Amino acid sequence: MAQVFIQPSYGTPEARRHWADTLAHAVPFREAALECAALDFAALDPEDRARLDALHPDGRARFWGATAKHDKRMDGVTTGDVALLTGRKHVLAIGEVGHSFRDPAFARRLWRPDPAKCLWSNVYSFRRYWPVHIPYEEIWALPGFSAGDNFMGLRFISPEKAAVVLAHTAADRRSAPAKDDEICPAVV
Repeated sequence: MAQVFIQPSYGTPEARRHWADTLAHAVPFREAALECAALDFAALDPEDRARLDALHPDGRARFWGATAKHDKRMDGVTTGDVALLTGRKHVLAIGEVGHSFRDPAFARRLWRPDPAKCLWSNVYSFRRYWPVHIPYEEIWALPGFSAGDNFMGLRFISPEKAAVVLAHTAADRRSAPAKDDEICPAVV
């Protein structure tokens, strides 16, 4: 069974800017220099490049990540795992992981963080992505979840809870994944 993890991703102005950069629309990751993200695809580890190419043959993917303090947790993330992207007391999107890798330089080019703040080292692509709008209360009502849990911080949920939440969101995930009308939005 796929692992399921909760990933806060919309709680701060900076996170919302990163959402606009790499979740609202797919990023054309093979481009050497883009107006909104100067990625150096050629600088990636050859295995990471090959995996991204295999999973995203059109050269575009949505990306999210985690800071270095989550390195151990992120080491276990594999293709097919599911992220519940949260913010504003809702699950805002569900993403099926494509490729997960560690490359701080690639992460910095994706999100251009303030150097005084935490830097991301872990990056993962989504091979499928569904925008949703599920209030926390709906998740709290599921067996095994607790009312009032605001899903703070990156958290992997137990296999039992994962099965429950995956069953609950199955209809959302059966609908067509999000399409990309625009490749790379302007930085907000």
